[in-house]
Amino acid sequence: MRYILKPIRLFIGIILLLLLGPAIIAFSGEVDLKTPWSEANHDRIGIAPNPADTPEAIVQVYGARTFNWRGAFAVHTWIAVKPENASSYTRLEVIGWRRYRGLPVISATAAWPDRNWFGAKPEIYYELRGQEAQQIIPQIIEAARSYPYPEEYEAWPGPNSNTFTAHVLRHVPDMEVDLPPTAIGKDYLDESNHFMASAPSNTGVQISLYGVVGAVGAILAKSEGIEINLLGLNFGLDPDNLAVRLPGIGKLGFIPDTVPAPE
Repeated sequence: MRYILKPIRLFIGIILLLLLGPAIIAFSGEVDLKTPWSEANHDRIGIAPNPADTPEAIVQVYGARTFNWRGAFAVHTWIAVKPENASSYTRLEVIGWRRYRGLPVISATAAWPDRNWFGAKPEIYYELRGQEAQQIIPQIIEAARSYPYPEEYEAWPGPNSNTFTAHVLRHVPDMEVDLPPTAIGKDYLDESNHFMASAPSNTGVQISLYGVVGAVGAILAKSEGIEINLLGLNFGLDPDNLAVRLPGIGKLGFIPDTVPAPE
């Protein structure tokens, strides 16, 4: 009997360890567990340059905690592009509720990219301006159009909003974006990748066991470091930023790698 109980105890211990980070986030007050979605804040926070004052091309990648208790586990990510002299941003993302209205889950709207996501403050993971941004915007649009799951959405393990963002990034090699370990779904690979693909940052490789509902895998890359995906939750070490990558908590390190907010 003890030979049976030992692996069971080990499995339970691993699950509890994986849930420790989300539990800390939930009890820390970082996610709002009370406000209904209809009353959630969607105001801008002012970190996206105003197109009226900024003629140069801009590419940005954002993320924010998902709504309610899900925010203890994951972030929602999106991409914003503004071609040279454009009067507005185009915000590219996957939104799950669109499926229930009979719409494709991919959303491409003229909208401010720095709005709160159902009360959660967004963070910039990547920004590129000028001629380099102008050159990759067509690649970003084309990659978004090639997303293989336009009618599908599953919060776990994917495909979801983070699957979409990671797909676009993999198809634009010049974008080296380190999506956080809380971007659940970024490791969900489609069958065409044959269980192996470029890491979302394009600085290494990724293996994902799609046959096990995409919930087991690993990344070895310069930006992500070593990251293990177990049941959709990611943990690992990031030597590039002297950081650890933890489920729920995200990336904790001594060298920041997100774009600072302007004064």
